Amino acid sequence: MTTNFTEFEPKNMHFRRLGPSGLRVPVFSLGGWLTLGGTVVGDPVKEIIKVAFEHGVNMFDTAEGYAKGQSEIEMGRVIKELNYRRSDLVITTKLFFGTRTGPNDTGLSRKHIIEGTQESLDRLGLDYVDVIFAHRPDYTTPMEEVVRAFNFVIEKGWAFYWATSEWSARDIEEAYHVAEKLNLIPPIAEQCQHHMFHRERPEKEYAPVYKKYSIGTTVWSALASGLLTGKYNNGIPADSRFAAHFDFFKDTLKSLNEEEGLAKIAKVQALTKLAETELGCSVTHLALAWIAKNPNTSTVILGASKPEQVVDNLKALDVIPKLTPEILEKVEAILQNKPAPIVSDGDGFLIDEDADHHSTLSLPLAGHHSIPMVAYEVMTFPGGSVIYDTKD
Repeated sequence: MTTNFTEFEPKNMHFRRLGPSGLRVPVFSLGGWLTLGGTVVGDPVKEIIKVAFEHGVNMFDTAEGYAKGQSEIEMGRVIKELNYRRSDLVITTKLFFGTRTGPNDTGLSRKHIIEGTQESLDRLGLDYVDVIFAHRPDYTTPMEEVVRAFNFVIEKGWAFYWATSEWSARDIEEAYHVAEKLNLIPPIAEQCQHHMFHRERPEKEYAPVYKKYSIGTTVWSALASGLLTGKYNNGIPADSRFAAHFDFFKDTLKSLNEEEGLAKIAKVQALTKLAETELGCSVTHLALAWIAKNPNTSTVILGASKPEQVVDNLKALDVIPKLTPEILEKVEAILQNKPAPIVSDGDGFLIDEDADHHSTLSLPLAGHHSIPMVAYEVMTFPGGSVIYDTKD
């Protein structure tokens, strides 16, 4: 029996490897957080996914915890109704928060990883997902159990790869160490928040694991939940994400009227002028292209409540090549928040030039690529901080 699938055409979309893997993902993908299955249900979900697919987006991201599983249900329904060839798609979901409140319905125990994967596939109506993410770290479960469970999921054919979301560099390092020691499959990517006002973790903390393991990021909230679109420069629009999810964003809304929030709005206004006068685009396109330009970004996950938002956001593709070193310097001059790099002092020590407190990190020292994971203490001194091995 021959099936007439809806053919995928990449159009002008660019594709990158997801971390160290051979999986190619579009620079811009589509996610379901807060929208698909939540504030957007039924035919509008189909229109959003259809328009995205028609414009070269073939990666769709969801999670068991998005709208208590309804996001997976809506996405799976639409994929079936639109008659897409499964091999044309990259489908990702995430486990941790669960859909119920039982003692084993959340977290990263072997039980929840295996049963949660099966339930997610059932809601999606799929035999497998391309990537399954650990949606948060679980400090109540041994890392060996977590890595073994995701390895099992992959060996069963329920996922091709596994990855992490909002894990610390130390967590990722530990997962790699366990995988190497037990000859298991390590994570290939990290789904992290990254935007012009949130840079420390994705640009600084993860720097050693980018270099050591070549992990890629699947970025969420690249527009700072809409702040970087400029729509909040003069108040809170009734149809905005902040208004639709007032309780979720109440702390953010409060901050917009305080010194820090007002300073951010002023920077968005300056970025808007730069985008319009020197790039001929909106500040939205500039913010998305800026994240996509980062060499560690594998894909930027877009959120949309309307099809036209997807089309408009994808105009950022044309802005990426316009981000010359000169333009990037002007962006940094406006933001004034570039993290100071962690560098080697030449004697095997790592220097954190802007650390102002003691903290414990998990960072591999240069030349020690196969040592067990150990903690490093950050000690502050005039002019910087030194990170040293605290292992006895």
